[in-house]
Amino acid sequence: MIIRKADESDIPAVAQMAVIMWDSHTAEELFEMFAEIVGSDSGAVFVAEADNQPVGFAQCQLRHDYVEGTVSSPVGYLEGIFVMPQYRNRGYAKALLLQCEEWAKLKGCSEFASDCELDNSVSLDFHLNVGFTEANRIICFTKTL
Repeated sequence: MIIRKADESDIPAVAQMAVIMWDSHTAEELFEMFAEIVGSDSGAVFVAEADNQPVGFAQCQLRHDYVEGTVSSPVGYLEGIFVMPQYRNRGYAKALLLQCEEWAKLKGCSEFASDCELDNSVSLDFHLNVGFTEANRIICFTKTL
């Protein structure tokens, strides 16, 4: 298993994986987003490799605004994590998360956070299994004016 920080050459593959997870976006939109993050000091993308190809990624960033359940700032934040279905349950996601946590520590963070949708039981189970503690549950509302 190889876990490494992504560079510009990884962006197309990461965007293609991300569109599977975030299907309300296009690969082009995600490509632009990851291009900004890879060149940023306040975010990072890590890639998991197997069989000489990318099979997963994790995106983390620094959040300076309030993060539910935390008391410090900035907070390292897991924005997204994805492993191709055929490579799941082999430790890739946990290894990606550990790289994000190490990155956040190097950026001066003493806390790390994440979130998932209320109905995403797979993500909830992952978070609880890798040491996260549930901080809060919310339902968000919108209204057209």
